[in-house]
Formats: sequence, structure tokens, C-alpha cells
Amino acid sequence: MRLIIHDLKKEEFEKEFSSSLEDTVIISDDESIHNCIGCFGCWVKTPGACVIRDKYADMGKYLSKCREVIIISQCFYGGFSPFVKNVLDRSISYVHPFFKIKNGEMHHQRRYDNNVCMKVWFYGNKITEKEKQTARGIVKANCINLYWDISNITFSNNINELGEQIL
Repeated sequence: MRLIIHDLKKEEFEKEFSSSLEDTVIISDDESIHNCIGCFGCWVKTPGACVIRDKYADMGKYLSKCREVIIISQCFYGGFSPFVKNVLDRSISYVHPFFKIKNGEMHHQRRYDNNVCMKVWFYGNKITEKEKQTARGIVKANCINLYWDISNITFSNNINELGEQIL
């Protein structure tokens, strides 16, 4: 399964990505997502699932079943858009609350034994080199924390430049 997390308007997404969506779960902003409240319920009360029962509650489960995560996000000061960041925050149930040392750093232990490839497309007018550097660092850190491989990080002025190459 492939998982696409994006912050595009519904019309933009449908216009750009009308085909090749077989075996794909699409996570998009319908303005109903709740913020992670840091309660750790996804680790203690309902392991692997967020206790906030909205349509984003099962992000850990979705991630456990996918082989590819595609993120399409406006670049905000070298990071993900607020919606995409919120989805990633709500995905913390994908890993265990327990820690281990990996490459001299403390990280959460794996909950699932799947191999995931991450592709990220940042868009926005006038993304600076410093913002690109910061964004690459964030993606790399996310991949280390989630035990994923980075396949692609691309920057463009607008989503129309990327078109079908994303899928």
C-alpha cells in the first residue's frame, strides 16, 4: 500500500493526480484534524492507535501497512506545513514508547517490521537554500526516527511543476 499525505486543496489534488491512485490511502486536510495532546494514550491506553478518535486516529496502523509514504507539503520556514506536521505528530503510535541507542542517539524502538520508502515534495515561492537545508534535515531525522528510507526530496515553486512525476 502507498500512503499520500498532502496539504493541497481537494480540487488541486484531483487535477494533478487523477490517475495512478490504486492501492493508495490519501490523507488530506478536511479541517477536522485534532492536534496531538501529548497524552501518550497511543502508547499506554490504546497501543498503536490514537485516543483521539477522528479520521486520523489510525495513522500508526496505516503506516504499518504501507511500503511507501509520499508527502506533498508547502515548505514553511524549512519544515512541513501545519497540517502535515500535525499528521506526523499523530503518527507517533507507529513506534514504541521504549528507547534504544541508535548511531549514538536515543530513538524509539520499532513497533512494526515493515520497510517504508519516503518521498517528499516541498512546494512554495522563493524557498531559500537555508530552508531547503533545514527541510532535508527534518526529513532525514523523521526517517531515522521512523526506521524509513529516504527515496526523494524535491523542491518546486508550485505544485503544477511536479505533476505526475510524484506518483
